[in-house]
Amino acid sequence: MKSILSFILTLFSLSLIAQDCSELFFSEYVEGSSNNKAVEIYNPTNAPIDLSNYSIERYSNGSDAISDEMNLSGTIDAGGTWIVTNSDTNSTNQFGYIMVELYNMADQWAPVYPSPLYMNGNDAMTLSKNGQWIDVIGKVGEDPGDAWTDDATAGFTDANGGAWWTKNHTLIRKSSVKSGVTSSPILFNPASEWDSLSINTWTNLGSHECDCSSGGPSSIEDKSSSYILYPNPATNNQVIKINSNKVIKSFELINALGQKVDLNYTNTKLQAHIYTDNLNIGIYSLIITFDDSSIKNSSIIIN
Repeated sequence: MKSILSFILTLFSLSLIAQDCSELFFSEYVEGSSNNKAVEIYNPTNAPIDLSNYSIERYSNGSDAISDEMNLSGTIDAGGTWIVTNSDTNSTNQFGYIMVELYNMADQWAPVYPSPLYMNGNDAMTLSKNGQWIDVIGKVGEDPGDAWTDDATAGFTDANGGAWWTKNHTLIRKSSVKSGVTSSPILFNPASEWDSLSINTWTNLGSHECDCSSGGPSSIEDKSSSYILYPNPATNNQVIKINSNKVIKSFELINALGQKVDLNYTNTKLQAHIYTDNLNIGIYSLIITFDDSSIKNSSIIIN
């Protein structure tokens, strides 16, 4: 009887998750001060994914019905991320506004209220494909109080005063997680799949470490530095993103003839966006200079 019960529980656990590395899932959750709210979605596959069939939903304050939802649009690169942020920049709003730094990191902005990106710590969030959940943050239908916590004695709610995880924190999915949660869990223990960072931390947005093997981003690592550059190859007018573990000081772009090419980019120290609209089709050498004077080279292909 005991072995049968264990088998049933194993099957139930497997039903809560998707096949490893086969589908999008949430990789970061930002619940900051004011309207500094964001989620990051990760593509663990080796192919770009069209987001037109995907959506994000919020289940507010323990509701088991959708409170707000938004459709996603665009394409998420293989091994890449998609950042969705709150879009309320109105400084006179009674609920506050999103900081420009975070707002500018978005690949897509959520609509102004009502929309899912007004979560406040006690709202379950879902990522869906064609109306079916492919990932869940929180427990749908449960009001944990102010937030879900690390307190097992209260079922991970804040009923016994446990430390908040989903409110005033950033959560990053552990690299060992390879798929989303496809059913609302019996208990939501955030510490089982997430690492917690302090409020208003979003320097990790734009890249995600995962044990899935993907041919998407170009990853270059050595003992002194590492950075991720994607998409590469890129088409003209695509934005190439670079995320680094060291502060980026400057870029220089050289074409196949050895000529320096004017480069249009934005740089926020650990993350940069390179705009390719003025680049011709071809192969370029990108020279990256870091704040400690170290230099790295990377080839960029524009199709």
